[in-house]
Amino acid sequence: YVATGGSRNGDTEWAARVGAHRERRPGSWRTAETCDLVPLLKDEGPPLLVDCLSLWLTDAMDAVGAWDDEEWADGGERALRDRVRELTQAVRGTRRTLVAVSNEVGSGIVPATASGRRYRDELGRLNAAFAAECEQVLLVVAGQALVLRG
Repeated sequence: YVATGGSRNGDTEWAARVGAHRERRPGSWRTAETCDLVPLLKDEGPPLLVDCLSLWLTDAMDAVGAWDDEEWADGGERALRDRVRELTQAVRGTRRTLVAVSNEVGSGIVPATASGRRYRDELGRLNAAFAAECEQVLLVVAGQALVLRG
């Protein structure tokens, strides 16, 4: 199990959420808490459950300064595209069984801020690029799984 939540720089409410998530996990699971997915995909090993790509993207956007319009325009967008490309290439090349969870945020309210809209758009791009590398893709809504591919 790979948890991509991270610490969110001292956010106590977030830390409580992560703690509750840890408590719910079965004790028998081997867990890695990381956003560094590429090395895990390159390694041989048992199946991976990545939860979730949405939080991976948040971390990647933090790292490239994507929330700031100037940083985004001054190389942040290019840096994020490189990270997404590296991840999708690792998915394509992995020999491991991989299950990835993501959110769909593009079918709801249009975010009020530019950075919120940027996140929504980038998550849609990431989900599409990731899904293009997968044999099976499911959309789960209200606990019901709809097969999109496979």
